[in-house]
Amino acid sequence: MKVVVIGGGPAGMMSAITAAKEGNEVTIIEKMDSLGKKLLITGKGRCNITSSLDMADFIKNIPGNGMFLYSSFQRFTNQDIINFLNEQGLKVKEERGNRIFPVTDKAQDVLNCFLKKLKELHVHTILGEKVEKIITDEGKNVKSVKTNKQNILADKIILATGGKSYPTTGSRGDGYKIAKDLGHTITTIKPSLVPLETYDDEKNKSLQGLSLKNVKIQFIDKTKNKIIYEDFGEMLFTHFGVSGPTILSGSAHLIRYKNIDELLKEHNIILKIDLKPALSIEQLNNRILRDFSEEKNKQFKNSLDKLLPKKIIEPVIKETEINPQKQVNMVTKEEREKLIKILKNFEITIKTFRPIEEAIITSGGISIKEINPKTMESKLIKGLYFAGEIIDVDGYTGGFNLQIAYSTGYVAGSDF
Repeated sequence: MKVVVIGGGPAGMMSAITAAKEGNEVTIIEKMDSLGKKLLITGKGRCNITSSLDMADFIKNIPGNGMFLYSSFQRFTNQDIINFLNEQGLKVKEERGNRIFPVTDKAQDVLNCFLKKLKELHVHTILGEKVEKIITDEGKNVKSVKTNKQNILADKIILATGGKSYPTTGSRGDGYKIAKDLGHTITTIKPSLVPLETYDDEKNKSLQGLSLKNVKIQFIDKTKNKIIYEDFGEMLFTHFGVSGPTILSGSAHLIRYKNIDELLKEHNIILKIDLKPALSIEQLNNRILRDFSEEKNKQFKNSLDKLLPKKIIEPVIKETEINPQKQVNMVTKEEREKLIKILKNFEITIKTFRPIEEAIITSGGISIKEINPKTMESKLIKGLYFAGEIIDVDGYTGGFNLQIAYSTGYVAGSDF
């Protein structure tokens, strides 16, 4: 059987490897000049391969249509991708947050495993050609793939062109048009796992570049005093607002929240940060009293160096409304309580999402209602399959989106 895979990312490469292992004649068409460009930038160039969580817990980490992936996750697991890499000579390690990385800390080494296997299986690779359309016969069976240079006959076509995030890697949404021309529904395309802009330019300026570890964050709908999402871990302040793992995962919830655009516009989405989550209010009070007793002759603005990173001291003091020049021994109990409240509830108002070009993953895509979850085959076109980010599924940071790519790629490439 002639199998044509459109797109040379992790989903496309896994599809091609699986199809070739089953004895098919496989061709990958990639419009960029090399395969796996997006894989190379995952995990900040280190490649967060997958998560070590039990596969049953993966679906809890896929806010975008996780249940659709149940069958794919059963057929190709996190252990399967680890075994695949081990067979190619690459060992992995586990880091904080169940994240799995190559021991070499190089995404290139993960890509090399895929490239080595593709070569070994004699998968034909066409680079620098753009697919314009998929041609079907009158009975809606796939017939061929038309590129800007040639027409390639196919018995089976796997569309794995990715989403719209990181367009420099080739993800420009081309696959959506190809699928739409065949009658498929494309759900609303939005950025997911994306940094967030905030309203306070002054705060952004003073906090820019500060990375906080082991903090608790909450996104609050002010109109209902409702927690939309909460997390614990790392975050980063930028010139436009906030980013980092906890913020990116939170964005995947915010993007799906009812009336989110209107709430953002009206300043009703608050990011609340507990800067000292390991300390209760009483413990924090005792800690501050101890620090103050050691610094009693200092001004208030110079008394928080042991408690907080330097960059955040001034913004915190401003929130407390305590006179920065005030001597520590003159700070009242009420003022100290206000300081504790700010430390446990440092608030920033969220303005909007950064553009989709800066998102790690795309929310939206080919409607899951039109795909068989057990085979990844189109319910509309016989012989057409989908894999990876082009499907309307997306997960949190932590290796979940790459596992979606491998698992759906494996299923799409399988012979049933």
